[in-house]
Amino acid sequence: MFTGIVLAVGQIAAVQPRGGDCRLSIETGKLSLQDCALGDSIAVNGVCLTAVELAEHRFSADVSNETLSRTTLSQAKPGMPVNLELALTPSSRLGGHIVSGHVDGIGQILEKRADGRSWRFKFKAPDPLAKYIAEKGSICIDGISLTVNSVDGATFAVNIVPHTLQETTLGQAEVGDRVNLEVDLLARYLERLMQGDAAARGRGTITEALLYDAGFIK
Repeated sequence: MFTGIVLAVGQIAAVQPRGGDCRLSIETGKLSLQDCALGDSIAVNGVCLTAVELAEHRFSADVSNETLSRTTLSQAKPGMPVNLELALTPSSRLGGHIVSGHVDGIGQILEKRADGRSWRFKFKAPDPLAKYIAEKGSICIDGISLTVNSVDGATFAVNIVPHTLQETTLGQAEVGDRVNLEVDLLARYLERLMQGDAAARGRGTITEALLYDAGFIK
């Protein structure tokens, strides 16, 4: 588990094809790996990866075809900057929100404009994720915990303060760039829970009748 509070911006050092998928080597910049062990989880642009090789400021992780197909790590190349976060520990401050590192889909930056000392970004999420994105709710973008300012269909906006611009890859982001999105964990599980017994029969849609039976509408 993670919090969405980026600890450092690293960069991809190498991409090694391995039997149909790949292994990434990542330079961690100012992030120390002194307390890490082989097998530990590290979030890379919001993707939970397992460290299989460790050095002082570098680690390697295998990336499956499933991960490559669902995240922007399919575009990884040497020199690409990435947001890094070590896994949450019992003594960590929960400064962002609960993040699993399991990316739900890829979004795209539609707009970027100055808003005081901050910048307002507008993103387009995949249509199936729109129902999980709520105004003033939480969302994780490339591993960064952010608050949703407004929502219009599958389009949503966030404000990025100067510190976040300086300490994450969003400071270099441009309109058209693709980003990893992870919606709020509780929203995902709440939807599944509300399906009740119907979930086992593959009826995965929340209908008006289901909301009525659960007492949410009269």
